[in-house]
Amino acid sequence: MKQKASAQWLGSLKEGAGTVSTGSGALVNKPYSFKTRFEGEQGTNPEELIGAAHAGCFSMVFSMILGNAGYTPDEIATTATITLEQKDGGFAITASHLDVTATVPGIEDAEFQELANKAKAGCPVSKLLNATITMDARLD
Repeated sequence: MKQKASAQWLGSLKEGAGTVSTGSGALVNKPYSFKTRFEGEQGTNPEELIGAAHAGCFSMVFSMILGNAGYTPDEIATTATITLEQKDGGFAITASHLDVTATVPGIEDAEFQELANKAKAGCPVSKLLNATITMDARLD
């Protein structure tokens, strides 16, 4: 299975701007720029998109792992916080922190934590990131 996304950039780093699109059409020519990435201006950026991918991937894998253990989650809500830092004369994504809250009938917290950590390690996006991945998981 292969999925595609694309980006176009016009102009210099600080004055230029670009757009990102996904093959599915979920994003079509979504604008991004130096200001949306580094200066907090409204709009998207690569780190936000990676965060969405990590949160979505983790939630799906966690649902599968819970199901394999005999549990059906009512809800899994995941937020990924991506850290971009200056490193070695450039920038690097150094961490992704997952904040997970789930409603899972019948599960005890110790097993919940074990299965959440299994999902964190098994998520394909976690495997892709060359970064520290941490997590806080809470049962609702």
